[in-house]
Amino acid sequence: MKAELTAHINAKFSFLHDKNLLIAISGGIDSVVLTHLFHKLNFKISLAHCNFSLRGKESNEDEEFVIALGEKLQIPTYSIKFETEEYAKEKGISTQMAARDLRYDWFQKIAKEKNIDYIITAHQKDDVLETFLINLTRGTGLDGLTGIPEIQGNIVRPFMIFTRNEILVYAAKRKIEWREDRTNSSIRYVRNKIRHKVVPVLKELNPNLLDTFYSTLENLKGSQQIVKDRIQNVKEKTTKIHKKELHFSISELKKLSNPKIYLFEILKEYGFTEWNDVADLIDCQSGKQVFSKTHRLLKDREILILSEILQQKEIDSFEIFENMTEIKTPIALKLETVTIPFDTKNHQNKVLEELVFDDKNTISIDFDKIDFPLIIRKWQKGDYFFPIGLNGKKKVSKFFKDEKLSLIDKENSWLLCSKNEIVWVIGKRLDDRFKVTKTTSKILKISPKSEI
Repeated sequence: MKAELTAHINAKFSFLHDKNLLIAISGGIDSVVLTHLFHKLNFKISLAHCNFSLRGKESNEDEEFVIALGEKLQIPTYSIKFETEEYAKEKGISTQMAARDLRYDWFQKIAKEKNIDYIITAHQKDDVLETFLINLTRGTGLDGLTGIPEIQGNIVRPFMIFTRNEILVYAAKRKIEWREDRTNSSIRYVRNKIRHKVVPVLKELNPNLLDTFYSTLENLKGSQQIVKDRIQNVKEKTTKIHKKELHFSISELKKLSNPKIYLFEILKEYGFTEWNDVADLIDCQSGKQVFSKTHRLLKDREILILSEILQQKEIDSFEIFENMTEIKTPIALKLETVTIPFDTKNHQNKVLEELVFDDKNTISIDFDKIDFPLIIRKWQKGDYFFPIGLNGKKKVSKFFKDEKLSLIDKENSWLLCSKNEIVWVIGKRLDDRFKVTKTTSKILKISPKSEI
């Protein structure tokens, strides 16, 4: 195994040499044998062990075993104890999923604190087969059928060339000790049920199951690459980036043979699960939307808009006081007060000409018509103002509709108010009541503040 592993690492993972590596070790046979081999190959390794507090005394003994192994091999060893069941209950997830989240989050924390380059796990061939069967029974796409990735960010799995039996034979011949998790024999968990009930039957049907499975897996990976190339081509034709959003052309999506499948491949990384609802957005009325835990997909006329759901709690309003010259939140603005000298009428008109003709992002307002503190807030139902250039008032909602703003654009719009009156729909339209006139003696000019 040593020679085979060396050749495999040199061929596929040569970047591991001279790097700081963290081995995820449970105390079980796979991770213990991996540790011994990496130690013999003189890699710069540390060990990380998680005590999930799921098996009482046995969990503690696993932790003690790993610490003792680290001391014996003179390898830096880190261990942590989790209250996994409490975490699972708090998050509303399974114990196994909780353990996985806790484990990998902690590994990444160590990697950051200890300047670790790569995290090494001991997944082997049988693990890949079991994961394939689990995903197959639950329903999955090509990603779920192409196995556990050998490289995933800074996580590397170089042990997937070995079977469980090969590892067992190696450990037995060299009298390597390891810890046996008695729950591995229980069929309470899906993986164990597949390991002990399904895989043996498959091996009876095909004694060379693992070899033929890996051959099939390589074919699937080839097909997956073809799909990825096609999806990238479709994304380029259907998608545009708008600020922090992705816009999908519905007309282009409808030209595809199966829009639902393409949407699945394009959007799967954003956590959506209700794929029928996602596909239905193409033909439903404007304004309908579907949510994942992190993103929202909105139908807006002839496009689908993908945007991130901001997790932080938004503040409802912000105050601008008279002595302020700039604000950074929620919009970066510069404030400038200009007093108009009344030495001559012509000079006053010249000053007014320079200030009044602003664009949508810059306004000049009559200082004497406003009351401080000014308020910046989100628009509310029933809001109205008197748009400059229009005789009369208009509801903000109607103004947004006429401007053809999407639901997301509306949500991201802010109003500048003086007391209860709207002075400016920021970046869009000034209120006529606050405009500069020939009788104006003092002006407040508000313009975008460039971020440096």
